[in-house]
Amino acid sequence: MIGKSLGRGFGWLWAAYGVSTFGTWLAFDAFPLIAILVLHAGTTEVSLLAAAGLAVGAVVAVPLGPWVEFRRKRPVMVAMDLVRFAALMSVPAAYALGLLSFAQLLVVAVVVGAADIAFTAAGGACLKALVRPEDLLVANGRFESTTWTASVLGPPLGGAAIGLFGPVMTVVANAVSFLLSAAGIRAIGGGEPRPVRTSAPRFRAGDLFDGWRYILAHPALRPLFFNTVLVSGLIMAISPVLAVLMLSHLGFAPWQYGLAFAVPCVGGLIGARLSRPLVARFGQHRVMLTAGTLRACWLLGLVFIRPGVGGLVLVMVVEFGLITCMGVFNPVFATYRLQNTATDRVARTLSAWSVTSKLTIATLTALWGLLAGLTGPRTAIAIAGLLLLTTPLLLPRHDNGAHHERVRAERPA
Repeated sequence: MIGKSLGRGFGWLWAAYGVSTFGTWLAFDAFPLIAILVLHAGTTEVSLLAAAGLAVGAVVAVPLGPWVEFRRKRPVMVAMDLVRFAALMSVPAAYALGLLSFAQLLVVAVVVGAADIAFTAAGGACLKALVRPEDLLVANGRFESTTWTASVLGPPLGGAAIGLFGPVMTVVANAVSFLLSAAGIRAIGGGEPRPVRTSAPRFRAGDLFDGWRYILAHPALRPLFFNTVLVSGLIMAISPVLAVLMLSHLGFAPWQYGLAFAVPCVGGLIGARLSRPLVARFGQHRVMLTAGTLRACWLLGLVFIRPGVGGLVLVMVVEFGLITCMGVFNPVFATYRLQNTATDRVARTLSAWSVTSKLTIATLTALWGLLAGLTGPRTAIAIAGLLLLTTPLLLPRHDNGAHHERVRAERPA
């Protein structure tokens, strides 16, 4: 996977993705830390910052999918990088002037969240145009490996930077990473044709829902959509509950908590490296179905955490298994989704997917916080684990998506 060249254009796109991903993980949880350390925010405000920033950013991004679809993708990606750079740099500027407020953090979180969705939508279409169909799995595997590498290295380095240089330093680094990402995308070079609008010449209100209509009408994308949205929502929903259980109820130190989730990310690297040889041997659909099923089996193990070294090892083993399965599944799923999405629908489809995922995560995180308050952290984690066991039923049982897409592509416009 490492030795195969995918061309100069992909090299620059990968470099841009790498630098921005490292910047994002370096600034992991930077806003909650700033809210707590600088603005002395309480639990309610920090929860509001996390949930509202995610949800409102997703809602703001709804019209961006159709808007991105019919524009050149690389200029859109550069624009979104510059928007994120400007929004994030407003935080250290306000901090230096003594003007930083909770409201500003919330607005910046919304702007960055919406720009993330637009960038991802344009990035998927850009990747499909730059890379041959048979090389999409290699490209997505490299992105997946980069993500997990950043997740291992970024948070510890970010924590050290905050300790040495203050609470806003990682925000500055994240902002600069988006500036470097924009430069990398500009360096791709070459011409990019303007997409041709095949539907109504003017934007209509109904166009906002084109992405969802396309997904729900597609026999392969529809079950995969519900599966991935629900799985990511349930996994993310228990994160704050697990933090309370480990740090408050069981007495783990913050460094132990960080170690418990940093070390298992190596499994993501292993899984990403395994995805291509597994697909070559067993086939794309079988690997996606198997890895998607196995990743649903681990979460329930977190119910049995106990204090001490044994509990810490248990968390690491569970997280390692879960993340390794995700490392295999994610690049195969991303490739399958691009292959089964028409070229003139990629941006709208990916935008609708991201918006739904972020809204689901925000909603389930809030609900599981309430559930944990009523039943206790262990019960809330157990319910999430049991629900996760049902998600493999939503995976596509038959590999009929590629045939369906060929039929659709051959149909007259």
